[in-house]
Amino acid sequence: MNKQTHRIAQVAEGSIAEELELAPGDVILEINGQPLEDIFDYHFMVEDDYLVMLVEKPDGEQWELEIEKDVDEDLGITFENGLMDDYRSCSNKCIFCFIDQMPPGMRETLYFKDDDSRLSFLQGNYVTLTNMKQKDIDRIIRYRLDPINISVQTTNPKLRCMMLHNRFAGDALKKIDILYEAGIRMNGQIVLCRGVNDGKELARSIRDLMKYQPYMESVSVVPVGLSKYREGLYPLEPFTKEDACEVLDLIHGYQKQSMEAYGTHFIHASDEWYLLAERPLPPEDNYDGYIQLENGVGMLRLLREEFAEALNEAPGDPEYTREVALATGRLAAPQIGHLVEQLHGKYPKVTVHVYAIRNDFFGERITVSGLLTGQDLAKQLSVVPLGERLLLPCNVVRTAEQDFLDDMTVAELEKTLQVPIDIVKSSGADLLYAMIGDIEHE
Repeated sequence: MNKQTHRIAQVAEGSIAEELELAPGDVILEINGQPLEDIFDYHFMVEDDYLVMLVEKPDGEQWELEIEKDVDEDLGITFENGLMDDYRSCSNKCIFCFIDQMPPGMRETLYFKDDDSRLSFLQGNYVTLTNMKQKDIDRIIRYRLDPINISVQTTNPKLRCMMLHNRFAGDALKKIDILYEAGIRMNGQIVLCRGVNDGKELARSIRDLMKYQPYMESVSVVPVGLSKYREGLYPLEPFTKEDACEVLDLIHGYQKQSMEAYGTHFIHASDEWYLLAERPLPPEDNYDGYIQLENGVGMLRLLREEFAEALNEAPGDPEYTREVALATGRLAAPQIGHLVEQLHGKYPKVTVHVYAIRNDFFGERITVSGLLTGQDLAKQLSVVPLGERLLLPCNVVRTAEQDFLDDMTVAELEKTLQVPIDIVKSSGADLLYAMIGDIEHE
């Protein structure tokens, strides 16, 4: 056992742990005579109404504590390592992996490839199943850990081995059958690569995955992200407008089949496909409750709906004046521009400069805001009007550190541009009130 990963970081005030005089720095060794592998063992074991916990204090003294409590009552402990175990790195060499397309010299954490099924439940990460052993599957079933998010890519075993560069990747698909038989809920993802797993292969994958309904609840299809740092990597080409239209036609066809058979759309195209194809976004009902939102499926539709609702409730003021700038990726900028046009119906004198930032750092093929860097923002925004404040979407920075991918901080960018910066949360209401100023319009 790695004691470092089982060390207590915080004890909640008024909690059972505080009553037991547990404190930061203490280490949980065992519960009911069993060592803990990770946070899932801990949560499963502490659900009982009677526990015997073995704790080691910083001076090496060991306490055996008998605990009587209500079933499911929390002990009030936060651990230094949220997983209570070391993270498992990826053993694959996927042809589409974005980490392999990163330039040298960035912070070390950006080069870590995780493929840890436990992060699927904790953080929503997608995993390939190739790192999972039978004991991992057994624990998922025993603890009823779901939904699990799976990077499928293709249901063709031979092709999957090639795409993941792992000779066991095809056999790993059999774990989906085991999870299905056990009634474990799943979500899937297909990173689509032009000329590799699209066309007939995509159709095959969708048909195969539809058979796992209702436990396979949804599958998203996202286009591969291609940076300019691909020397020596598998030759991949970006999708064209015509390609995007073909992908959408195929997906919409299977959505119709799934609705008729299962009452759910099941297979979803990420927003990039609609923008590339220059087609309107689907209505809100097509997203099945935005089940694949974190994969960029329906983010723009949800933003539109939330913005429109908030604008409808806003009081409006034809004389109110304000000038701000908003910078985002080239993908979303035109959509934000449409929202600004709607804003002018109630606030005609509010000026919002929307700037589509070209990604020089990773290459112009990267058009999402989440991969923008401080240096690109600084260079391109230094020569344009910014008004009273600069608005940036929250996914451009790490929340706690308030820094960009290139380690420039928000404070440093503010100093460079000589303008206050507001990091805007992801909802449409947050965006509206960042534009008009929430102090004046609470």
